[in-house]
Amino acid sequence: MAESTAKQPARRGRIFPERTLSPEELARRKAEDEAFYQHCRAIFERVRPELIKEHYGWYIAIEPNSGDYFIDIDKEMASQKSRQQHPQAIHFMFCLNETGTTGRI
Repeated sequence: MAESTAKQPARRGRIFPERTLSPEELARRKAEDEAFYQHCRAIFERVRPELIKEHYGWYIAIEPNSGDYFIDIDKEMASQKSRQQHPQAIHFMFCLNETGTTGRI
């Protein structure tokens, strides 16, 4: 067998290196996401005991800045209600159950 002498240049790095975030920026975003989640979780824990009795398994969309929450049996409808009331805000979705998880593994 004859060996080939021509080699492909090794590809290294990202496709768009200008879009790479610094470790500080990644840490800042992670901290913001965690603070957002904790704020939403606190609202969820406060309202869950009274809502879980009548609406077990329903979905709750929480907008943390106002403290508003919207419930529906359909996840998309709860999200839509939140977007109608607060179109520019980001909301967090929980399920009204013991853990608050919304999906399956």
